[in-house]
Amino acid sequence: MCIGIPMRVVEAGAESALCEYRGQLSRIDTMLVGEQQPGAWLLVFLDTAREVISADKARQIADALEAMRLAMQGHTNFDHLFADLVEREPELPEFLRT
Repeated sequence: MCIGIPMRVVEAGAESALCEYRGQLSRIDTMLVGEQQPGAWLLVFLDTAREVISADKARQIADALEAMRLAMQGHTNFDHLFADLVEREPELPEFLRT
């Protein structure tokens, strides 16, 4: 299984970018998404950017990853990290609706 990490571009290049997540800098291959400007958010799998995402989407993914980290440590109080989901009915994705 591969988990996507939201990373912010710090320094852009033609085929790669220096990106940051939780204070850690990594050189990321950007050939699939093209050159991105500093401040752009990328969804990264195995040091390769696969998608350009919004800052809001990056925050949601980072919150979900933090909740997973807390759950793995035995914590159970992380509903605040899913504020967009708490107290609303689940909805099927459009392609599954009839």
